[in-house]
Amino acid sequence: MGVVDDGGAPVILAEDAGDLLARRHAAASRPKRPGRPRTVHSVRTLVLRLVRENPGWGYRRLHGELLVLRVKVTASAVWEILQEASIGPAPERASSTWTDFLRPQADTLLTSNFFETVTLSGARIHVFAVIEHANRRIRILDATTHPTSAWVAQAAKNLTMDLEDVGRRARYLITDWDGKFPDLLDAVLADAGHEVALSGVQMPRMNSLMEQWVHTCRRELLDRTLIWNHRHLLHALREFEQFYNTHRPPQGIANARPLHALPTPIDDPEQISRLNIRRRDRLDGILHEYQHAA
Repeated sequence: MGVVDDGGAPVILAEDAGDLLARRHAAASRPKRPGRPRTVHSVRTLVLRLVRENPGWGYRRLHGELLVLRVKVTASAVWEILQEASIGPAPERASSTWTDFLRPQADTLLTSNFFETVTLSGARIHVFAVIEHANRRIRILDATTHPTSAWVAQAAKNLTMDLEDVGRRARYLITDWDGKFPDLLDAVLADAGHEVALSGVQMPRMNSLMEQWVHTCRRELLDRTLIWNHRHLLHALREFEQFYNTHRPPQGIANARPLHALPTPIDDPEQISRLNIRRRDRLDGILHEYQHAA
């Protein structure tokens, strides 16, 4: 630093004083935290609320729920929020080559399956469900304690009529080798222009989409519900069917809901900073839906 002698006391030169002030201003203006700015506090609070009320949701499931709420935030930002709160995200599911093969054929494919559940009285009930590959729409066809050939054929007829009503023209219905699928099912579907395609023996990935949905139904509904009887089971399944098709965002189709596209994200910073999210409960709080307050 340059100085001059003024009667024995050092004096700072004017140009050095200007540099000193500039350096002090730069140091005071430097961001305390490098990198991109932190996520808005209200969004962070909402993420932690969602994961607290839904412990089984991973960061991708949380990201999808935020998009449904029109809160534009990246999946990595959600992951960072969970990490900072010491909440580990759920592991991602590995993709398969069979899935990659099915994707171009999605518009023409349906997948069906039976799954079982047990009531409090010990009765074993078989549920017949179908899912559309293109949009992940689920259809609970029916449930019974005795899945006879005639019952399965009637459920298939109801399915073909429902597809015609909505203008859906699927070509193939994937089933497994379960003995509950009789030859009569092939005939009913053939009359409607559909063809049955059997999955490989002991190859669950060929019917993975349906298997994943059954796993979701068990984890989010059946494992958390005491089923009293056949009527109660159908009521719970119909509620879950509507919840899944109209609100829950499947990750396999970029979080677009089966019956509704994702809404336009909120761009107004004022709206983002004052989020007022209300929760709607289904089945006495087993299922949660989140919406903006009116």
